[in-house]
Amino acid sequence: MDTKPKNPFLISGYHSPAYFCDRVEETKYIISALQSGRNVSLISPRRIGKTGLIHNVFHSLNDQYRNLNCFYIDIFATQNLLEFTTILGKTVIGQLENKPQTIIKKISGFFKSFRPLFSFDAQTGMPTVSLDIKNEQAQNSLLEIFSYLKNSKKTIYIAIDEFQQITEYPEKGVEALLRSHIQFLPNVHFIFSGSKKHLMDAMFSSANRPFYQSTQKINLKEIDIKLYRKFAQGLFSKYKKKLPAEVFDFIYENLQGHTWYVQLVLNLLFALGKTDYSLQDAKDVINRILQEENATYKTYCELITKGQLLLLRAIAREQSVKSPFEQSFMQKNGLKAVSSVKLALKSLIDKTLILKDENGCFYVYDRFFSIWLKGD
Repeated sequence: MDTKPKNPFLISGYHSPAYFCDRVEETKYIISALQSGRNVSLISPRRIGKTGLIHNVFHSLNDQYRNLNCFYIDIFATQNLLEFTTILGKTVIGQLENKPQTIIKKISGFFKSFRPLFSFDAQTGMPTVSLDIKNEQAQNSLLEIFSYLKNSKKTIYIAIDEFQQITEYPEKGVEALLRSHIQFLPNVHFIFSGSKKHLMDAMFSSANRPFYQSTQKINLKEIDIKLYRKFAQGLFSKYKKKLPAEVFDFIYENLQGHTWYVQLVLNLLFALGKTDYSLQDAKDVINRILQEENATYKTYCELITKGQLLLLRAIAREQSVKSPFEQSFMQKNGLKAVSSVKLALKSLIDKTLILKDENGCFYVYDRFFSIWLKGD
């Protein structure tokens, strides 16, 4: 069966390494760390490619080794320890046994705090579990789930995406609770992935935090323009299409190499159905996106103060700003008092409209919004 996607520039999900750009060294590094018993913390802004990298790592592991169990959970939407425990339980319980009868026999006597209920797919025989965990039993249930993983004696890799979300839970001591369980799971290794750098850095780099120096840290950066260009041109070529270097470079540079935004433009460009593409085609695609998002971006602007909008536009015009409090930058952009700029910057960061990269430069997170703000 031909599983080649109709459009090779994926903007969600993972297909195979053939449609995943680069990250060769990062993939090797993470696999090496996991196989050596080291957990990994993977940090980068959203939409830079963390989730795709995780799935690429798991694909490579499953391709090379048998009897591995790889699980991915996204906890971005969870609000408390109960929801975390439930999503973890639904993901792993029943997935470590080979036969339905083995699952029922093993699980029925293992969990005391809650009772997993199973249904089985008629064709594949794969189990689906539903859980009814009470809030007051969340900690005990979590301990039982971790004990279940340990008791399996199987090699298990678990990726927890948006891991910084646990710092927002109302329960006290969640970090310490998870660390106390995780450090005693010799057969289970973790990728802790997060998009809020300051929160992730604090968790794994502060000496007074439970996860201090407990992981191999990776800060994921933009894919190199030469590698990304070669990848993109190669995929166009597979479908008998031509993508000139100047067209790709225009897309990459305007979107500052941010993976998801570049992928979206390439996806829409590819969908035009041409065999050869021009610079004007790329400009038309980006303008179309800006028009579609126009109402949304106007709403963003209405929800912030005039001072915040002034600073936001100023940073967008520069693409990135190292020192927004310098007099030359402030005078150039009509910004008045340093104290006002500091308050505006903090508010924009809190709203995730502005991010700070590892070089200490501030930039507008949404790359299309940044172009829209400039009014080009």
